[in-house]
Amino acid sequence: MHQDVNQLFSEIWQDYLSVTPSAKKVHELLGSSQQDDVINDHVAYRTFNIEKVGLNKLAAHLLALGYKECGEYHFEAKKLYAKHFEHTDPTAPKVFISELLLDKCSPELQAIVHRLVDQVSPEAVNAENFLYSGRHWDIDQSTYRTLLAESEYAAWLSVWGYRANHFTVSVNHLQNFETLASVNDTLKQAGFPLNSSGGEIKGSPEVFLEQSSTLADAAEVEFTDGTKMIPSCFYEFALRHAMSNGELYSGFVAESADKIFESTNAR
Repeated sequence: MHQDVNQLFSEIWQDYLSVTPSAKKVHELLGSSQQDDVINDHVAYRTFNIEKVGLNKLAAHLLALGYKECGEYHFEAKKLYAKHFEHTDPTAPKVFISELLLDKCSPELQAIVHRLVDQVSPEAVNAENFLYSGRHWDIDQSTYRTLLAESEYAAWLSVWGYRANHFTVSVNHLQNFETLASVNDTLKQAGFPLNSSGGEIKGSPEVFLEQSSTLADAAEVEFTDGTKMIPSCFYEFALRHAMSNGELYSGFVAESADKIFESTNAR
């Protein structure tokens, strides 16, 4: 296990950049030249609810570093269950981990996923690099397409494996922007396509959280039968609002997150 939260996230970030080159450009676009004000609000992970690689196995790497479990979320339509974790140090990023509920999926999808996960060694799951270790199995293009027809989430996970699905800029910390709409405008002017599912801005001050995101970059994936460009990871932007007690809301809004998942949809 990692000794240090900063070291862990530095590794996760480098792995994310390797398939999400636009993230560097977003940093340059939003950050002020005076200081490093692009602060990471949270990262998100995807997995399957198979005990060997389930949500709790990913969370174990975080709990060992002082994170604690904070909220749970249900996504009926996408057949997902999720939890989020926060560190005792409020400047450390929150982590959102979801898992696909296989019992709610078709027998065909279940069989494919079990076949993939059977190729993961228990040692790999416990290794300190697991949260940036990528894919642990071989897959061909027709298997990917079969998963894609039923679950975009499963298809993404089948090609990218265990790495951050997205990082998130904390709009609250940006020096040059007051509102999420102004961040979105700057991104669009620079040519970044935004996720417009449910509107470009998901959430509102009333639910204490506003979110938006770019559409995922595409990166080359090695299949057993050739390579193909597949949507990789994306960048999210979050503006948190103060609750009646004056503290910034630190949780997530399931209805908004539901739409954010669609940033990786195959286009």
